[in-house]
Amino acid sequence: MPTVVLMDSSLSMTRPVSVEGSEEFQRKNLAVHGLTMLFEHMATNYRMEFTSLIAFSSLWELMVPFTRDYNTLQEALNNLEDYDKTCLEAALQGVSNVVQQEWGTACPCQVVLVTDGALGIGRGSLRHSLQTVKQRVEDKKFPLPFPFPSKFYVMCIANAEELQATDGMDNLEQLVNLNDGEGQIYTMEGPLCLKSVQSMFGKLIDQAYSPFHAVLRCGNLTSDVQVFPRPEPVIIDEEVDPLPKTVQTDLEIVGFIEIGDISSPPVLSRHLVLPIAVNKEGDEMGTGTSDETEEETSTNQMAGKSPNFCVLLHGSLKVEGMVALVQLGPDWFGMLYSQADSKKKSNLMMSLFEFGSEPLPWLGRISQLGPASDAAENPYGEDDSKSPFPIQPKHKRSYAQNVTVWIKASGLQTDVQKILRNARKLPEKTQTFYKELNRLRKAALAFGFWELLKNMAELLERECTLLPDSAHPDAAFQLSHAAQQLKLASSGDLKYAGFEHNITPMLTDFSGGGGGTERI
Repeated sequence: MPTVVLMDSSLSMTRPVSVEGSEEFQRKNLAVHGLTMLFEHMATNYRMEFTSLIAFSSLWELMVPFTRDYNTLQEALNNLEDYDKTCLEAALQGVSNVVQQEWGTACPCQVVLVTDGALGIGRGSLRHSLQTVKQRVEDKKFPLPFPFPSKFYVMCIANAEELQATDGMDNLEQLVNLNDGEGQIYTMEGPLCLKSVQSMFGKLIDQAYSPFHAVLRCGNLTSDVQVFPRPEPVIIDEEVDPLPKTVQTDLEIVGFIEIGDISSPPVLSRHLVLPIAVNKEGDEMGTGTSDETEEETSTNQMAGKSPNFCVLLHGSLKVEGMVALVQLGPDWFGMLYSQADSKKKSNLMMSLFEFGSEPLPWLGRISQLGPASDAAENPYGEDDSKSPFPIQPKHKRSYAQNVTVWIKASGLQTDVQKILRNARKLPEKTQTFYKELNRLRKAALAFGFWELLKNMAELLERECTLLPDSAHPDAAFQLSHAAQQLKLASSGDLKYAGFEHNITPMLTDFSGGGGGTERI
């Protein structure tokens, strides 16, 4: 999960603070100290993640594009200049542009805003931006919520009392709420000093950048691994009292399957899995990187005198073209697979399936899968010419039923116009007219759309009055009959408003032996 650091470089960040032993110490210096702490942590524990640095005042500037080189980030941070007033909206739009150009709109991203809480004055200030959020036209919308999945963290180089003395805290809370509530505001506790800023950034690290260590098991083989980014808890909406489901730290491989059989399944999230090398004394030596080739990673592990099962698994999956099904928790599964960055670089990835015992219908219940060698005959055939997947359902489902759905007004308008076109061609289109009319009637009853039935009845009565003198006499009778039946259905009387009830053509002396006499 890439990170964008949005650093406030306005003049208000140069306000002095009282720090013992330092005559000239600014809020900017506290911010740089906190970000240095964050960068050092990421360089040690999150070095596979990409990070970008943007500075802003009235304008924004991309100081460092997405990189894994934290020395470059630190150097740019130390050389940051001071500019003019704060204009946060333009900076947020800049973040949106930078992330979309690099990662698109599907990749989750973490945005860390570092500011002193003085959010500008007049036009262009955050206060002015928030007051005009609902008055924007489509091409000038406020940049939040971001068009990509995101967590928005605000690091205030100020304490809560200072922010609450103005409307700064309210504005920042509204900003986080605009991002669908995905984020958090951090403030400094006590006096503005190095200890307070370290405590504040420590809370951010614990919340968003704490490493996820796990043990990967397959039979008697095990490997200590680190997962990037940390898997988020999942809440099941269908449960009455939903509790967050978390990925357990003991990841058990339950079997292997060919890539072609699993195809491209729907997943909740994707994560990078890296092995943790351990020396003879049991001390961690760091992680293998996806920047290395498989052979380089293996060499590095052997150089640490500790052959690693994770490296073996990665190479095997890559060569054999298979994936490993892994149990993440009770009734929750995922898959491990090799993903190539380029011709020479590849990563071991883990994707999390939807919660449940049957996340991929074409595989059936994962708990009921077993070794192909246990089957009476090879399910893949003697020459691997067939596959046991997809599993055929016991009951054949019919997809022929035409379900009426009105997502937009244009869809409903199209159905009404179709009925009116057939009404003007009665009695030749009697069967089609009643078929379309009954389809609309059933949908309206299912949605409780009683007004539609009344209005449709009025339209048919109007069509009846507009019939030309040359129209067939049966047309007027059919239109009046259909309108009357719709009015009765809209009354809620079960005799006429039954869902399974169909309006049938009216038998008249004019219908004779034509198509209009056939009941639907």
